[in-house]
Amino acid sequence: MDCVFCRIAADEIPSDRVFESDEVLAFRDLSPQAPTHVLVIPRRHVASLDALGPDDGELAHHLLQGIREVAAAEGLSERGYRVVTNIGDDGGQSVGHLHFHVLGGRRLAWPPG
Repeated sequence: MDCVFCRIAADEIPSDRVFESDEVLAFRDLSPQAPTHVLVIPRRHVASLDALGPDDGELAHHLLQGIREVAAAEGLSERGYRVVTNIGDDGGQSVGHLHFHVLGGRRLAWPPG
């Protein structure tokens, strides 16, 4: 499998890492859409949120905790931030590996697009 996010998690591709745990990795997006734009991914390959199964509750917990850690470390918790995951082509998913966008640092418009 040639997954760019798996390669980032395996240290084969460099990234600007913000948070790491045994299960989760967070790094800055190369094309930021806000002053803070960090991607939070599971270290193991999961295609999308739809691919999480009934036995993935602990991984989901680690991902959500990683998102909170990133928001706190980036100073977003007090003013607020947005968390987005895209699923499939129509949802705008460009990399077939589950990832959450943590966006903040300015007032974000709604609807997003």
